[in-house]
Amino acid sequence: MKRKVIGLTGGIGSGKSAILEAFAALGIPAYDCDSRTKALYREDPVLARSVADLLGEDVLGPDGFPDTKKMAARLFGNRTLLEKLEAVVHPAVAQDFVKWADSQPSDIVIIESAILLEKPFFDKFADFVITVSAPEEVRIARAMRRDGATRGQIARRLANQWTDAQREARADMTLTTNDEAAALPRILELIEHLKHS
Repeated sequence: MKRKVIGLTGGIGSGKSAILEAFAALGIPAYDCDSRTKALYREDPVLARSVADLLGEDVLGPDGFPDTKKMAARLFGNRTLLEKLEAVVHPAVAQDFVKWADSQPSDIVIIESAILLEKPFFDKFADFVITVSAPEEVRIARAMRRDGATRGQIARRLANQWTDAQREARADMTLTTNDEAAALPRILELIEHLKHS
């Protein structure tokens, strides 16, 4: 049986992490693109060097590895530079995902990325895409609590992301996390469907 890959996406504060944890608790191996990208900056010297060459030596921390906060400051408002960075980082993450997926004993795996649908590079891996959504005020409150950010900072980040409607138009399923308990039966149903399709 061919391995099935579930793609999981959603905007800031949508509740992706809670859904990802639910899949993991049900035995579905989960790949978190954001955390793996940060790990690759430390594990892959070629990637780290490429980041420094592109963004400048001053984005490296005292340990000699790319510092994501310094990177974010350098990239802020510069879409062209961001696209150049993505052209370097995304292939490294994709290669890491394929290697990881091939090492999993499960017939179903899940890849989580906030930009899964926005960047066709990652979309191609998913057989089935779930987008996670929540009311905007809930998302803002969650992100403020989690990141210690102001409402204005979160609003600016939201403005730079796809809307829930844009993601829902491209996804196979939408899960809302203002009622996480209601999402669990749908997750179980999806796992059974993928196991037998």
